[in-house]
Amino acid sequence: MRCEHFDQGECASCSWIARPYAEQLAAKNSQLHSLLDSYRPREWREPVASPEAGFRNKAKMAALGTADAPLLGIVNHRGDAIGLCDCPLYPEDMQALLRRIQHWIKQAGLPPYRIDKRQGELKFVLLTRSQASGEYMLRFVLRSEVMLSRIKDHLPRLLDEHPNIRVASANIQPVHMAVIEGEREIFLTENTRLAEKLNGVPLFMRPKSFFQTNTAVAEKLYAAAREWVADFKPSTAWDLFCGVGGFGLHCATADTALTGIEIEPEAIACAQMSAAALSLRHVSFAALDATLFAAREDAAPDLLIVNPPRRGLGDALCKQIATAAPKHIFYSSCNPETLVRDLAQLKGYTLDRVQLFDMFPHTAHYEVLVKLSR
Repeated sequence: MRCEHFDQGECASCSWIARPYAEQLAAKNSQLHSLLDSYRPREWREPVASPEAGFRNKAKMAALGTADAPLLGIVNHRGDAIGLCDCPLYPEDMQALLRRIQHWIKQAGLPPYRIDKRQGELKFVLLTRSQASGEYMLRFVLRSEVMLSRIKDHLPRLLDEHPNIRVASANIQPVHMAVIEGEREIFLTENTRLAEKLNGVPLFMRPKSFFQTNTAVAEKLYAAAREWVADFKPSTAWDLFCGVGGFGLHCATADTALTGIEIEPEAIACAQMSAAALSLRHVSFAALDATLFAAREDAAPDLLIVNPPRRGLGDALCKQIATAAPKHIFYSSCNPETLVRDLAQLKGYTLDRVQLFDMFPHTAHYEVLVKLSR
């Protein structure tokens, strides 16, 4: 895939984009083999490829330039402001909406925040797209509420032109540091959740709930977990770091006692909505720390699902899991190096199955799902 921003040296985020995609996928699979071959997996599944373009469902755009000439994009390694509304990672309708929002910022007279001068109000524009409906969640990250009335005055025009913007909100981030979001979220629409559907499972996104950025590959990842769990049909399951419940809700049946744990309350609220929509009676979700939850539980589940952040599970949680000894573990990792570190601490398990899911094309990163059995 070609990208003018990469070719011109403006953006280096997709560091592998000049490599043919088949070569990218082969290199990732080779690295995964080098990390896991010593564990002698019983089965290697073929890697799951991604679309090469138009696969990202979320844009995180810095607000740059001036109120008269705003720019949505990034500040690159040279300190240049680069507009990325036409980034080929986004679907074409998303690119078009980003361009319209950029022009709307000018119409509304919203001054972008200047880091060097600590002046201005609009810090970021965050746009999330539902693959199922083509609808959007639009968030404005502001330094304060100074421009909130101006946004409210001009937003109806944008929503009239683009009724597929189902959720709009303002996030207040007053701190002068590299933190995208603040604690306070002010909804500007009656709708507060964006609906998605993967493999027939309804999922919901709120402003602060985690959701995979590559919907097409995420759908195949969840489908694989559903297929793998059919081999042994667990009666009890834990889904730690569950986010909005994607893994657990795909793996649970009407008879499965599922407990989902996630630190972010907004994600838990979304997971609870999905469980209700599916009429699952034996499912509970709670906003708790995964390590604290595992430490207080006496009986281990038949199936433990973990999908931790890049840092992995950590020593304390690995020790608790090894002591509890669930019969099976599904570990989904976006960092295979921390996965290997954690596997070394999960004693008494065989590595049954491995599969790579290319969630992040044109970079060295990827997702991997493994199945462990005692």
